[in-house]
Amino acid sequence: MAGHSQFKNIMHRKGRQDAMRSKLFSKLSKEITVAAKMGTPDPDMNPRLRLAVNNAKSQSMPKDNIQRAINKAADVGGEDYEEIRYEGYGPGGVAFIVEALTDNRNRTASNVRATFSKAGGAMGETGSVGFMFERVGEIYYTAAAGDADTVMMAAIEAGAEDVESDEEGHTVYCAFEDINEVSTALEAALGEAESVNPVWKPSTPAPVDRDKGESVMRLIATLEDDDDVQNVYTNMELSAEDMAAISAA
Repeated sequence: MAGHSQFKNIMHRKGRQDAMRSKLFSKLSKEITVAAKMGTPDPDMNPRLRLAVNNAKSQSMPKDNIQRAINKAADVGGEDYEEIRYEGYGPGGVAFIVEALTDNRNRTASNVRATFSKAGGAMGETGSVGFMFERVGEIYYTAAAGDADTVMMAAIEAGAEDVESDEEGHTVYCAFEDINEVSTALEAALGEAESVNPVWKPSTPAPVDRDKGESVMRLIATLEDDDDVQNVYTNMELSAEDMAAISAA
């Protein structure tokens, strides 16, 4: 098992999402504001904003919060966030890509570097691990969307490249540039997705045992606790047995 969605599902089952609802809304709001500032404040005319708004809705973020985040993009003298990508290695030689939105590059870099160091890892130069990942679109449906064959057929017809299904749900992958077209076609066939995101999908997995896997998960959690960090991706590969054990812990 490798990839981003499986680890996110573990976090959800542990109740992490509910416990950090306020922090989650803050990060979703930041992404909405940045997306609105980079284009038009109309989600129908701004694909990135549309994705950000849809994902906020999927996390039950109130409509008023979403609108306030969009309106902030027009505020004169408001916070100006910079998009930064950090790369590094964690326990077991696992590669990390960390995406951040920050108004203080020095603060964020210092915090991320310290987090890697405390976990026994190291932050690297830009490009040091990026070649181990592919930039793709990830569209996630819960198991309620249908069985694996149903989702696979819908994905093929929509122009997707791959589907990974398990008892939790279905993760559909497509070319990064096709994410809006594929997600729209899938919505017509299967209904609204749980989430639609551009992600870094590992192409060179790093197998680790259970102990290292738990250490990697702790590092992911610590990085995600940082207010400036939006997303964390790794190339960790765990056996189904170790994944289940970590999930149950």
